[in-house]
Amino acid sequence: MNFWHTRFQDEKYIYGTEPNVFLADIQKKLGLLGHALAIAEGEGRNAVYLAEQGMDVTTWDYAESGLEKTKKLAETRGVSVSTTLVDLNEAIWQQNQWDEIVCIYGHFPESLRKKTLQGVKHSVKPGGYFITEVYSHDQIPYKSGGPKDIELLYKPEEFLETFSDWRIVHFFIGEVTRHEGELHHGLSHVIQFVGQKPFPP
Repeated sequence: MNFWHTRFQDEKYIYGTEPNVFLADIQKKLGLLGHALAIAEGEGRNAVYLAEQGMDVTTWDYAESGLEKTKKLAETRGVSVSTTLVDLNEAIWQQNQWDEIVCIYGHFPESLRKKTLQGVKHSVKPGGYFITEVYSHDQIPYKSGGPKDIELLYKPEEFLETFSDWRIVHFFIGEVTRHEGELHHGLSHVIQFVGQKPFPP
C-alpha cells in the first residue's frame, strides 16, 4: 500500500472535483478532441473534465483508491473514463498513441521525471499536445501546496530542453493563485507548458 493510496481513501476529494484552472483554459482555447491520457491523475478531476469536453480519456495512477474515486466522479458527471493502475517507473509508452497527454501537479524524483517526459515525447501523436502545470523550484517558501522536497520540484529547462524540437504553444514560470481542495491553496509558484509535437518532415 503506497502513500497516495492511503491519502485518497478519504471520501472527500482532497484536491476538489473541479479541473485545474490552467488546463480548463487551455483546453477551451485548443478545442482538442481524440484520445487523452492523464498521468498521475489522482482522484480524477482533470480526466473527468476532459471527458466532459468530448475526449476519450484514460488515466494512469499508482493509487487504487484514486482510480476508484475517478470512476465515481465520472459516473456522477455522466461520462466515461478508463482507469489504469500504473507505476510510472514501469510504464510502457507506446509510440504516437495519444492526441493529448496531461500532467497536473505530478511530482516525481528527477530520474523518473526525465524518464516520464521522454515517454510523453515518444507517445504523443504528431500534431498532438502535452499540457502541464507543476510547482517550480521556487515553490517551497509559498507553503501553498506541493512537495516540501526541492528534488521533487521542476526546473524550467526540463521542459525547454526535452521539448526543444516541439512547437511551444505556451510557456510560463511565475506566480498564480490556486484554490484546489484542501492541499493547493493560495499564491503559488508554477511552471506551465503546452507543446505540440511536430509532424515528420
